[in-house]
Amino acid sequence: MTFLSILCALLIEQFRPLRANNAVYAQIKVLASRVEAWCNAGHVRHGRFGWLAMMGMLVVPTWLIHLLAVQINPLAELIWSILVVYLTLGFRHYSNSFTAIHLAMVAGDEAQARTLLADWTKQDTSSLEAADITRIAIEKALVTSHHHVFGVFFWFLLPFGPAGAVLYRVAEYLSRAWNEPGHTGNEAFGRFASKAFYWIDWIPARLTAIAFAVMGNFEDAVYAWRNFASRWQNEAIGIILATGGGAMGVRLGNPAEKAINILPIDLTTIDSSGIEVESMPGEEPGLRAFQSTIGLVWRALLLWMLLLLLLSIAVWIG
Repeated sequence: MTFLSILCALLIEQFRPLRANNAVYAQIKVLASRVEAWCNAGHVRHGRFGWLAMMGMLVVPTWLIHLLAVQINPLAELIWSILVVYLTLGFRHYSNSFTAIHLAMVAGDEAQARTLLADWTKQDTSSLEAADITRIAIEKALVTSHHHVFGVFFWFLLPFGPAGAVLYRVAEYLSRAWNEPGHTGNEAFGRFASKAFYWIDWIPARLTAIAFAVMGNFEDAVYAWRNFASRWQNEAIGIILATGGGAMGVRLGNPAEKAINILPIDLTTIDSSGIEVESMPGEEPGLRAFQSTIGLVWRALLLWMLLLLLLSIAVWIG
């Protein structure tokens, strides 16, 4: 049932991808803003209460409807599972943005690529060179594929089912929305959301990195994971980008994450304390890296689906 739900949701999304501004996402954003306005008084405990309130309003009803669907018949359970997975996935949404940037770069239209990247990342890209556009697009694609696909898969596979998928996506959104630069004055309120998602994403981030390593250059991916993931402020993003870059043989590192500037493989670079540290292996991302990124994500997705199929067969036989 789980494999069939994910497969059907992926197929539906290929033909009818959700828009970024769809009604469901819009209502969740409005609800998150209202909860913040109601609960935020500048203390961590208020952020904890607001986070639990959001989960109670979204995750609990999802779980109760799932239990009801199970009691009705398997078809109702399947339909509900497909609907929830479809709403929590974002595979085509991010892949369309990535493909559009790739096509603009192939055509030599850097201005269009900057505009598309700015719309996607919500960052100022006006001063970016071609190499930076490519690198940041690849980084965004790897992280988004984890948040919108592989992380959702992991929590959907747990006994919570659809409720787990909703828990993951809502927790990921709150960790961003309540800690945006515009919320710096209310940092304490968003601290719990950030910490909660850190633990919710702890295992999925590492499983995604393992999938990237298995489906890419395993030796370089593991080497990059062990030696360079800690250079990012966000541990999970560091693991995913370091491993993904190693698996594809490219150097990644987003200045927004305050990563160390990456130099050619035979050189060293200097950290903030003045100590020489080894530079990350791999080539500077070029146009071919776009295709490598698409291939890596698709292979990782097929690996997840194959493992899920084998698990479903084993459960069915048993």
